[in-house]
Amino acid sequence: MIRLSNICKSYRLGEVLLPVLKDISLTIGAGEFVAIMGPSGSGKSTLLNIIGCLDSVESGSYHLNGIPIDGAGDEELALIRGDKIGFIFQLFNLIPRINAERNVELPLLYAGIARHERKRLALAALESVGLGDRALHSPMQLSGGQQQRVAIARALVNRPDIIIADEPTGSLDSLAGREIMEIFAKLHAEGKTIVIVTHEEDIAAFARRVIRLRDGRIERDDIRP
Repeated sequence: MIRLSNICKSYRLGEVLLPVLKDISLTIGAGEFVAIMGPSGSGKSTLLNIIGCLDSVESGSYHLNGIPIDGAGDEELALIRGDKIGFIFQLFNLIPRINAERNVELPLLYAGIARHERKRLALAALESVGLGDRALHSPMQLSGGQQQRVAIARALVNRPDIIIADEPTGSLDSLAGREIMEIFAKLHAEGKTIVIVTHEEDIAAFARRVIRLRDGRIERDDIRP
């Protein structure tokens, strides 16, 4: 499903070119649950952003479901993100002035789905993460763990092939974090492809495969039996 070949990425800071990813090659198959780990500055969030089509490669090639991503234009990338990838971030990124149902509906609104169908799909997504009874609550009326569940429902509502999560438990206490990871484990069991970035070993333990980066390179790639 995901194939990166000899990916390099640098950022310019003033007159200095800072290499972030150096010759990264990896393949992630459909239905895998992968955690990306590494110290600060190792390139893990940059790698996740490239996988999620949020950032471009400097050199090398990226294919998603056989589609070459490295040469895609902005409009094509937006369509791929909207159709194939669900995003979950550490800080939830919910809109505070609208309720949980409307937050979950947003990807469907951008996709031009009719109002009644948006409502049906949003409520079903909230039910799937145990928040069917909180659909009319605003984010400020929800706990951190519940807000992250809303964010997961929003990522799922378009039925994407891939779930991308950047430190999804980083703003939560240990109990809420474990509850969120149990949702990811359930999604994996249902066949979703999941790629997360985390710095926590107990969170990475939920994944079947752990890729460890150091200084922009893959240091280890471990698969649990």
